[in-house]
Amino acid sequence: MMKSILTPPAALLIMASVASATSFDGTYRLTSDADCTAVGMDGGALRIEDGIFYGVESQCRMTNPVNVVDMDAKLYTMQCSGEGETWTERAMLMRSASGGIIIAWNGYAFAYETCDAADIALDSLRTDGE
Repeated sequence: MMKSILTPPAALLIMASVASATSFDGTYRLTSDADCTAVGMDGGALRIEDGIFYGVESQCRMTNPVNVVDMDAKLYTMQCSGEGETWTERAMLMRSASGGIIIAWNGYAFAYETCDAADIALDSLRTDGE
């Protein structure tokens, strides 16, 4: 009989770390002139990385993903903190037709374009040159 190399706790840790990345990981901007290097700042971008949503002066752990039937979308419980406050909200994330993302919070929806490597490099040059 062959024994598993991983003990059950070790296997759970590996599965948890793999599961923390989302299909929405990336850096996104709301407007074409947003600075893709200024994540979490007014006029900057937002980032989703390893199951954490980094917004303007806040961050949210994206938990309990639920697939939305017949849509390329997921509903998350967002456990958020920022500016000395903590709160929990639900948010639906989906891919937009242009390849960015759409985020719907209760009563609000925002479309974000993807910041690609060229955008980040260009914004970095602008910031360094000031």
